[in-house]
Amino acid sequence: MTDKELQLLVEDISREHFGVEFLHYAMFNARLRTTGGRYLLKSHNIEINKTYLDEFGMNELIGIIKHELCHYHLHLRNMGYQHRDKDFKQLLEKVGAPRYCSHLPQKQLSKTKKVIIYKCQSCFQLFYRSKRVNTEKYVCGKCRGKLSLYDIKMI
Repeated sequence: MTDKELQLLVEDISREHFGVEFLHYAMFNARLRTTGGRYLLKSHNIEINKTYLDEFGMNELIGIIKHELCHYHLHLRNMGYQHRDKDFKQLLEKVGAPRYCSHLPQKQLSKTKKVIIYKCQSCFQLFYRSKRVNTEKYVCGKCRGKLSLYDIKMI
């Protein structure tokens, strides 16, 4: 689906379910990560996360569009457009829009973290660092003894 097709879909849903024209722009925003969509207060545009269409299909997308249109139409009428407002909750129920969208499956990131361990040669205190330390310049904070590289672990 392209931005033009999304624009036409939003206009159709607005006319069919709200009885009012949608006069601004609807577009996909690839930078949205944790939300299905958002209504922009200043420009009155609607941005949609395309991942929800890919993962859950057209029904989920239509639900997100209805939700954002509730924000849109209530804000333009100077009514309660926030999630906690009574007007918003009533309009959601009237048009059959979800209050929140489904959760996207979490993608497991296989990033490993490197931990560098230094050991004091005098008091045997261990120091854990994420970056290397110049052992010629830095000393033990406990006894001022000389540091040596002890181990490097990937966790």
